[in-house]
This record gives sequence, C-alpha cells and structure tokens, in this order.
Amino acid sequence: MKTEIRVPEVAENVTEGKVVSLLVAKGDSVEVDQNLIELETEKAVVGIPSTVAGTVAELLVEEGATVKVGDAIATVDGNGAGPAPKPEAKPAAPAAKAPEPEPEPEPEPAPAPKAAAAPPSDSDESGAPASPAVRRLARRLGADIRQVEGTGPGGRISADDVQDFVKRIMESGGAAAPSAGAAPAPLPDLTRWGPVRREALSQVRQITARTMTQAWTTIPQVTQSGHADITELERFRGEWNARRAEDDPALTVTAILLKICAEALQRFPQFNASFDAAAGELVYREYRHLGVAVDTDRGLLVPVVRDADQKGIAQLSRELDDLARRARAKRIGPDEMEGGTFTLSNLGGIGGTNFSPIVYPPQVSILGISRAAQTPLWRDGAFVPRLTLPLDLSYDHRVIDGADGARFLRWIVAALEQPLQLLM
Repeated sequence: MKTEIRVPEVAENVTEGKVVSLLVAKGDSVEVDQNLIELETEKAVVGIPSTVAGTVAELLVEEGATVKVGDAIATVDGNGAGPAPKPEAKPAAPAAKAPEPEPEPEPEPAPAPKAAAAPPSDSDESGAPASPAVRRLARRLGADIRQVEGTGPGGRISADDVQDFVKRIMESGGAAAPSAGAAPAPLPDLTRWGPVRREALSQVRQITARTMTQAWTTIPQVTQSGHADITELERFRGEWNARRAEDDPALTVTAILLKICAEALQRFPQFNASFDAAAGELVYREYRHLGVAVDTDRGLLVPVVRDADQKGIAQLSRELDDLARRARAKRIGPDEMEGGTFTLSNLGGIGGTNFSPIVYPPQVSILGISRAAQTPLWRDGAFVPRLTLPLDLSYDHRVIDGADGARFLRWIVAALEQPLQLLM
C-alpha cells in the first residue's frame, strides 16, 4: 500500500520551509522515523521522517522548493511495518479544522458587545474566525487579527492570511491598516548602469528581514553605551583557560556575561518583561532564558540558553559552546531558539567599537558587546593602560526609562569589574 508522507507541524507557528537536501532517492528502502528530506524552517533545519517502513515510490519535491505544513513530499510503498494509520491523519486535517473555533462556537455575534463596551484587547480575538494557533501567530507577529481578511471558507483566517497581512504592513512602512494593494516601491532598472546578479533570499534572511522590520517600525528604541574595565577579568580568564581540561570549552566573555545578565534580570525585572500593547499590560516573565546571537553561513541565528540564572558559568560555557556548534552545523531545533527573554550579541571577535543592536520582540532589551581595547584611564593621579570592553544596551522605551537603562548597564559594568558583587 502506498502512503503519502506529508510535512508535519515541526514547531509552533511554523507554516512552511525550504527543502535544503534530499536524503533518499526513488527505490531506496526506508524505516519508520528515517528522515527523507531536510527542511529549513524559520531559523532551523529539521529532518522530515517517514511514518512507515517500505520503499520510496516517488519523491514529490526538489531541493530549493518551498513546502507548507501538510504538503506531500514523497510516497512510500509500505511493507506492513510501522504505524500505517499515521499518514491518514494529515488528509483528515481539514475535517479537524472545522471545530477549531471551539473557544467561541458562534464567533459572529460575540464581537459586537465587546467592541461597544471597551477598546479592542487580546480577549476580543476570540471573535475572529481563526484557530488558536493562528491567533498565537498573529500575536507573535504583532498583528491585530481583527484587521486580517480571511480567504478561507466563511472568511476563515489562515496562517498565510496573517503573514500576508504583516508583510503588507511592513512593506507599506508600518501603517496600522495598509491598503490591500500596498507594495514596496519598485527598484529602478539597475542594469542601465552595468551588469547585475540576482540571488533569492534564504529562508533565514527572509525571516530576519520581516522580524527586524517589525521591530524597527513598532518599538521605540533607545541605545545606552558604557565601558567596563575588564583587565582583572581577562587575567583570571587567561589563567582559567590555561588550566582547564582538554575537553572543556574555553571560558569566554560571552559565557561570563550570560551569568551576569541573568543576575541583572533578577534585580531589574522590567528588562525581562514583555509589553502587551493590546491589553495595556506589562508581562513579567519569572524565568530567565537568554538568547545569544550566532553568526552562521545562513545568517544570524539566536539559540537560547534556558534558566541561565540557575547555572554556573562553567555549565553556561559548555551549553553555549554546544548550541553555537550545532547552530553552525544546521543541527539545532526550532524549539531551541524560542522563548528567549533577553539577548546578547557579541561582535567582539569581528571588531568594531560600538553598535546599536535592535530589540527582538517580544523581548524589551538586548545587550551588544564590541571588541575590548587598551584605553588610558585615570588611576591614582596618572593615566594607566586598562583593557576596556564597550557595551551597548538597547531597550524598548515604552517599558524602560533612561534612568533605569543607565542603572541596569551600570550594574553589569560593576559586575564585570567586581565579580564578587554577584555573591552579595
């Protein structure tokens, strides 16, 4: 019996991806859970497995193709092994969609009294003809789902409708309710001045472009700068790395800052919060999951270190090394890049003196680190050479005032210069 293998839901709110490699060919034997293709979705590469054992009868996709959740990627001639009913689940998905508005069985009448009683809020979303997953996607992208026009039966809103709506907003400069035909200004004919070469944006670059445009157009951001004297810290780090075990990762400034920032977030909880504009609330997160920007050949990825405040620097160093390696090797899962409450972006290994990192929603702050340099500092009546580290803190000014930004950054500087303060 031939079974169609379809793209499953690999992570929350992920609706499509790009086929980056085919792992089998027609005629190959496969086992249950053996990966057939690798799919680049959002900012991760994941394998799509077979749900049955058998022989590959046909591959339905090619490298470079974009596929959506539910699309068929191959047919497998099953030999009776494996969970035969599993492939039937995907074709049944449309039937499962019918009861999706279960929070509001009759969504149409509900919005009227709410709209009359108070301004729109998150609670009013239930009147929109969309599944809970689609509503979550809209909230994550900062879109008002009530403004999204559904293209499904009865005006039902799909994930594609939400993404198209957000795309139109971004392309029209961030207007709250863009016209249906809004589009970016076309490029002039660049070939008039010489030869050109076009290259399609990677999935990662497209996601980055959308997210950064949303952040820049919706978050009023401020960047505060400072310098930390890390002369003694570097001396300690050098001694530690000289005596570390051969299989232990080197102790880095980033790993040390992970611990320092996690402690700072406990003392300054507003920097670990999220701003809910629709509800007019500040959501304080009781966990401290820190993202670290990693430069890869596919673009910038941000794996997340969970519960950084509950771990020692040596453990943080090991986890960070593992996450960075797997991010660069395309072996990191989407769930490992979700849930961050604060982000660090260290460009010190490349160079530069300062930069303004962009806040990554739904976070409200991010710390940029540049290359340390010898600087003359006034000490005991004379200038002395000291190694100083440039730090740049960007934050959402709707949530954080300048005075609080200065205090937060000053606390981090003091912790770098006097690490014993972490124990106080």
